[in-house]
Amino acid sequence: MTTSLSTRAAWYEKNGEARDVMILGSLPLKALGRGEVCVRLATSGVNPSDVKSRRARPLTDPWVVPHSDGAGVIEAVGEGVLNQRVGERVWIWNAQWQRPHGTASEAIVVPEAQAVKLPDNTDFAAGACMGIPGLTAVHAVHLAGDENLRGKKVLVTGASSAVGHYVTQMVTLYGGQVIGTVGSEEKAAHAKSAGAVETIFYKTEPVVERLKAFSQGRGVDVIIDMDFATASQWVTTGGLAPHGQLIGYGSNVVGDIPLTFRPLLFNSIGLKFFLVYDLLPADRTWCVNRLNELLARGQLQHTIGARFTLDQIVKAHEAVEAGQLGNVVIDL
Repeated sequence: MTTSLSTRAAWYEKNGEARDVMILGSLPLKALGRGEVCVRLATSGVNPSDVKSRRARPLTDPWVVPHSDGAGVIEAVGEGVLNQRVGERVWIWNAQWQRPHGTASEAIVVPEAQAVKLPDNTDFAAGACMGIPGLTAVHAVHLAGDENLRGKKVLVTGASSAVGHYVTQMVTLYGGQVIGTVGSEEKAAHAKSAGAVETIFYKTEPVVERLKAFSQGRGVDVIIDMDFATASQWVTTGGLAPHGQLIGYGSNVVGDIPLTFRPLLFNSIGLKFFLVYDLLPADRTWCVNRLNELLARGQLQHTIGARFTLDQIVKAHEAVEAGQLGNVVIDL
């Protein structure tokens, strides 16, 4: 059992802007239960979903310590967990999924499966990028076919985003050719550093025309997408080749998204969607193991765009809201 009954943390008790609702102080630390571990956190990853939750997701508890991702060292274990895990370096996933205590905290208690051994060659900052960005990327690429991507043309929307940057690297590792949508020259350079062959400035360029030019007029074989509200229009107007597939993990529109059915049917288009928080246990295990293989082999680049202290959590959230290039990490 950990001797600490409380932990320093940041939390909010109502929705709103970070500077209006964030509180710093001490909160109770959950007592260790069977099958759980207490992790002394070194880093906490801040993702766009954390910002969206703080702004608008109704609270079901008196307070919420934000952030799903983090990394640190196991300092105590509950009944049923091997004592050998004490002292193990780990990365954490789903820390704040359907529970109030996330990783914006100096310590956290989670089920031991959610504390994954961090390869020795990977630092804590990179470890804090694995839970949402890393797992989303590896599952999206897995659904797209992994090694079957060799020689295929793949559109990665938001190729410079935290998830898109990892997706681009993974598709390239499997031998696929990536064209990515970006919003600036800086983001284009970032996407190309991960392996993108070409980039599209989606705000000013005709995306479907660029996709057809990239694919000899057929459309790309796969779209790995973060904004279905936009990509859905490209799918039905020739941006995706017949028998192609779209793998979607997000959308900037909440609500109905209209689809033109006939092009989907007559081109045998496949649509697959997933929520990274809600992967089936077997899929989660596969993704965690695959991600750790890539880390251990040193096959992934990590881009830490900005680092803050816990006292600067407002600035960290505002950096994400401002579209900071690279992952935003809090050092604890």
